[in-house]
Amino acid sequence: MNIVDVQAPLAPAPTSPQTLDENWRKSIPAQVFLNHFFAMDYHIQHQNDLFDLAKFPIFQQFYGRATDEARKALEKLLLNSWSAEYALRITPVVNDEQYLQSSLHWTFPQAYYSALFSARAFLAVQGVNVSNEELIRKRIGNMVVRGYYPASIGYYALGPINSYRIQRLPMAKRFSVVGKGDLLLPSRAGSAQAELAQFLKTTRDQRVKTLRNAIQNNPKTALRSPKTGEILQKFSVEQYKQLAKQIGYTTYFDMLSRLRISSTNREIERFVDSEIDVKLFHQSLVNIVAHVNSVHEAYIAKALGIEAYRQLVAKLPAYLQESFVRERMETVIAPMLNGTDDQSAE
Repeated sequence: MNIVDVQAPLAPAPTSPQTLDENWRKSIPAQVFLNHFFAMDYHIQHQNDLFDLAKFPIFQQFYGRATDEARKALEKLLLNSWSAEYALRITPVVNDEQYLQSSLHWTFPQAYYSALFSARAFLAVQGVNVSNEELIRKRIGNMVVRGYYPASIGYYALGPINSYRIQRLPMAKRFSVVGKGDLLLPSRAGSAQAELAQFLKTTRDQRVKTLRNAIQNNPKTALRSPKTGEILQKFSVEQYKQLAKQIGYTTYFDMLSRLRISSTNREIERFVDSEIDVKLFHQSLVNIVAHVNSVHEAYIAKALGIEAYRQLVAKLPAYLQESFVRERMETVIAPMLNGTDDQSAE
């Protein structure tokens, strides 16, 4: 009997528990980020309140102040928003995990900028033409608080550091966010709200610290000790209250701005090299952006009138006209406006 000398393929080296732990430890920041946005999407789906917008008196009485010139600017803003959303939507179609992982460099900013241009269009139809992101953030924050948005994205935080007040997430206090040792995705309405409250808190923390550093790193604006004249290293409670007033409210818009991570920023590498469910992350972002943009588009169509809005969509490039833009107009915007027209006719 001849024994054939066949060289067996080399088996992959077993991964040690220590290596697995190290990989997971490196993935924690990315997993936390995914949990935040998954919770945002979960809350939107659970509330399922987009069509409630048509019942809001603030929506029914919403009228535009856009001149002909402003309408041209409005069309350009919507085109930018829809183009970014289109690019965001087609990325997850590629069924390649590695490609999806590396695509985070551009999908994160696409999600944010789609919502940003949508928000600018929402403001523009009211005659408010601003491009400064800080001014946009504050105006949108005020509109969240005044009740322009449905409960699904109508929550916000206010107050100074260590004394934040979280509004319109009633179940958040009864649930605590799972510790970093577990990092499970939220699976109930209460745990999703708790995750959102945590997201609001960390986002507001960042804003407070950024503003504080900007003030203190500038010798002309830095707060100083009355006794020594030295730049203060620590802020008092009152000084933090003043910072909170300058910041205004922290809302869904601030949370989305966390996606504005530069591809040159080392932070993005955490996500690219992590072991998270990238496809789930993409889908959550698509759902969130679609919801936010739907709200803004409903207001814009209400201000312009559905026929003028249809004409606006008809001017779009073919790839957008025959995409989610038309579908959203037919399945969401038009039915919502018909509902308000029926109510106003009664």
